[in-house]
Amino acid sequence: MVRSDNHLIFCGGGSGGHVVPAITVIKALLKKYPDLKIDYIGSINGIEAELIPREKINYKGISSGKLRRYLSIENVTDVFKILIGVVQSFLFLSKTSDKSIVISFGGFVSVPPVLAAWVLGKKILIHEQTTQMGLANKICSKFASTIMLSFEDSLKYISKDKTVFTGYPVREECLRKETYNISGSASFKNQKSKKMFITGGGNGSRLINQIIYDNLDVLTKDYEIIHQVGKAFYESYKPYERDNYKVYDFIGAEIIDLFKQSDIIVSRAGAGTVSELLALGKRSLFIPLKIAQKNEQFHNSIVAKEKLGSIVIVEDDLNNETFLNGIHDLQGELKICHDNAVDGTSNIIRELEKVMEI
Repeated sequence: MVRSDNHLIFCGGGSGGHVVPAITVIKALLKKYPDLKIDYIGSINGIEAELIPREKINYKGISSGKLRRYLSIENVTDVFKILIGVVQSFLFLSKTSDKSIVISFGGFVSVPPVLAAWVLGKKILIHEQTTQMGLANKICSKFASTIMLSFEDSLKYISKDKTVFTGYPVREECLRKETYNISGSASFKNQKSKKMFITGGGNGSRLINQIIYDNLDVLTKDYEIIHQVGKAFYESYKPYERDNYKVYDFIGAEIIDLFKQSDIIVSRAGAGTVSELLALGKRSLFIPLKIAQKNEQFHNSIVAKEKLGSIVIVEDDLNNETFLNGIHDLQGELKICHDNAVDGTSNIIRELEKVMEI
């Protein structure tokens, strides 16, 4: 039973990779405990400031800076932004219950509320989405009582003291065998054809878009293709549509059904995408983003390679030959297998219940 002093304050942002898993956990918590009090601390202008209020969650925007691993004058100015954020977080958290708990999902905006929570003596938990812990969560981990990890392999790189493998909080649809036929614009039309889904992430990928364009005539001989090109590339690729090749700027909740229905999936290797495809048990062709922090997308994709035999092509090795060879290596091998799916959302909630003493 939820006590009146059970109060959770989530924080994190800067990208959807930090915010979306937090939203998944919040939704599951409120479904289980409708009376649970939840607030969210994020940046004033980040993506979280747009996504969190949509979920009818009380939102507190604070000043946020960035800690860079290289010399920059912005490192100096951003220190002051972070200090302002610490003060704003302190003022907000000081008005909450003594039993309130702060949960960080990463990103630099999480540092001020975690520091303020530590000063106030509040319990702090963090969740790391990627295989390689980011700088913000490394800082926050010094003050946390529990560090929850998405990938079991991360235990090799992080002290086992106060760490627990929970898994990534994938959307509920990933853990169910059936498709949901979620209302959305993107759907395969020809039930008899082989199907390919291509995505460079929500913003698209110039590199992936180009390799698809270069091989479009070859690919469309064998596949019906849905391609998420990104908003910035949509107008450029729309003219190349044909009966079995459709482009979309952004694909929403129906993306899980597309994953399930596809025979071939080509993707970047963000933590969320890799985790959802692991939960579905689907081998894929990953082209990890080379400039991602600490090459985290490459390490994410290697987990999928080791567990499922997914194909990984690094950007420097990507060309028409390696790409088509990768597609060939996946043919006839993809299948949905939920036997080894990790329900990260439920595991995270269990960790929170321990701290809330529910």
